[in-house]
Amino acid sequence: MTTTIILTGLGIAGAAYLGRMAMQAGKIVEQNAHKIPKPSFSSYYRGGFDPKISKREASLILGVSPSASRSKVRDAHRRIMILNHPDKGGSPYLAAKINEAKEYLESSARK
Repeated sequence: MTTTIILTGLGIAGAAYLGRMAMQAGKIVEQNAHKIPKPSFSSYYRGGFDPKISKREASLILGVSPSASRSKVRDAHRRIMILNHPDKGGSPYLAAKINEAKEYLESSARK
């Protein structure tokens, strides 16, 4: 019986100690939270689509160089359409823009 009381007391003391340490760590994090840099997704294109597609926009959509060959354009189109196909839950609007970008770059790409 005495051992049970001692172990219970040690358990409560340990829990209180851990709680105190967690509170102190929380205060330190709260004080320094403003120093943590905000993530910037600068590699992503910000903004909507242009009314008429341009070579720059088409290359941004497919993730290829504006002067990419037809084979690179086809490979990029296939890779992106696998992820964004409407039959797989993708947006029909995005699929149309991806197809438009492919057609635009293929028409202006070298063979």
